[in-house]
Amino acid sequence: MKATQLYAPTLREFPAEAELLSHKLMLRAGFIRKSASGMYTYLPLAWRTMKKIMQIIREEMDSAGGQELMMPITQPAEIWKESGRWAVYGDEMMRLKDRHGREFALGPTHEEMITTLIRDEVKSYKQLPLMLYQMQNKYRDEIRPRFGLMRSREFVMKDLYSFDKDIDGMNISYQKMYDAYDKIFSRCGLIFRPVEADNGAIGGGHSHEFTVLAPSGESSIAYCEKCNFAASDEKAELKVIKAEVEDLLPLKKVETPDCHTIELVKNFLNVPIEKTIKAVAFQDDDGRLILAFVRGDHEVNEIKVLNAVEGANHLHMAEESAISAVGGCAGFMSPIGLKDGAVVLVDSTVMEMYNAVAGANEVDKHFINVTPRRDFKSDKIIVTDLRMVQEGDPCPHCGEKLKMTRGIEVGQVFTLGNKYSKALNATFLDENGKEQYFEMGCYGIGVGRTMAAAIEQNNDKDGIIWYPAIAPFEVVVVPVNAKENSQLEYAEKIYSELKNSGVDVLLDDRFERAGVKFKDCDLIGFPIRITVSPKTLESNSVEIKIRKTGEIENIQRGEIVEVIKDKISALKKLR
Repeated sequence: MKATQLYAPTLREFPAEAELLSHKLMLRAGFIRKSASGMYTYLPLAWRTMKKIMQIIREEMDSAGGQELMMPITQPAEIWKESGRWAVYGDEMMRLKDRHGREFALGPTHEEMITTLIRDEVKSYKQLPLMLYQMQNKYRDEIRPRFGLMRSREFVMKDLYSFDKDIDGMNISYQKMYDAYDKIFSRCGLIFRPVEADNGAIGGGHSHEFTVLAPSGESSIAYCEKCNFAASDEKAELKVIKAEVEDLLPLKKVETPDCHTIELVKNFLNVPIEKTIKAVAFQDDDGRLILAFVRGDHEVNEIKVLNAVEGANHLHMAEESAISAVGGCAGFMSPIGLKDGAVVLVDSTVMEMYNAVAGANEVDKHFINVTPRRDFKSDKIIVTDLRMVQEGDPCPHCGEKLKMTRGIEVGQVFTLGNKYSKALNATFLDENGKEQYFEMGCYGIGVGRTMAAAIEQNNDKDGIIWYPAIAPFEVVVVPVNAKENSQLEYAEKIYSELKNSGVDVLLDDRFERAGVKFKDCDLIGFPIRITVSPKTLESNSVEIKIRKTGEIENIQRGEIVEVIKDKISALKKLR
């Protein structure tokens, strides 16, 4: 490809609309253009990188036993209603009607579609296991699309679904995909961690998110350096923190004027924050009041709250009238003395506290000397892990202190079990001729997110730094002055030799100043730049610059192909 034929409209300034660095760089380097909120056109440079990522994915999916197919984007409402998710999925689902008034959705995911396909086609255990995947657009009407390709309303995704005859088979398929994902993101040159994650709206059993480590990441990750445990902050299951045993003091109600926050309470009563208990009040879509109690220095994990309450799909902050209806008082709540009518959740660590401070369910009053095992009615509460992980918490596997980092989720693997096969009555006949539900798994990769995450992880003040395997071009050949025939001809010969040897190379034959070309090379992020100048012509050599390291050296004309191939191989070992 020659630069004079390439559509890559670079910008000199960062667009004001962009927030995240990858978004700014993709707009400025001519990779994407916005068409509507959360929707983008992939320009040729971006699409070249996307295709390389997709090719890596295809190779690893096929190697693991996956078979590629293509399902419709437009999905009939009937199958979503049959699974029970038409109402549950919420406003993120883009819905439409055809001319006959039939309801459809633009697929946010394809569990229903693939399950009904297999339900109608696969009848015997002899046809299992099956792993089927596709790469296509997905649609989710995000309430606030932002960060470019990180949170968009239309995006390219690879989704694979596995079907097995039993749980052991499902777990084997899961491990195959886990291993394949490890290879995919390694081949993309990314530094990442597989972290234990929540299944969210997909449902099912356990899952792992593959998370690219980057300071700008929206995911918060807890990890242990001793045993390699890692989990998202939404998922991290935490050990109970046991307080030092104390003699039990009698429960006592005290005045706490205007102390409606934990900070005010601890200061007024002069107690450590670790000796306080705080409440967060939610309501679900059905209006149920859900009260969650954690230690004063901890935060409530809403995902854990949802998982603890059967039938709860979404949470919002509770109305004061709902709190009052069960005898509670906003800002002064505890489980003590509440009437029936609320789901009361208490964090496991709270139950290990002695002589703590908690609300008295009256304005400007708190209880002191609260010992939850004595004072909370055990038949009225659900005791479970409710809190958000924080740095320094003990690792749930080995007890070492956890550390925190940030990351960008680029892929996730799920075990679904028979959640969808049972809902959609998808069965097969086992070895004994008995009907069984398929045991399923679901495995997704955001292709655009992977590209954006690679940029977030690999950039500097001058622009993008691409890993060779996913760079739009591995090498760019730049004649300093393309108007000089001798330079252009020399550069064209090098370009042809590299291209014929299998190197993905671009020739920058534009009649631009050398400084403009060099700035564009750094902005776009080509891994290797070859420069042809009057000086290199005279010595029958070229200058090469490695984008990642800044290393510059001159090599002789006859060594170019061999040296460039060696440099590309060496760069693929750097991450």
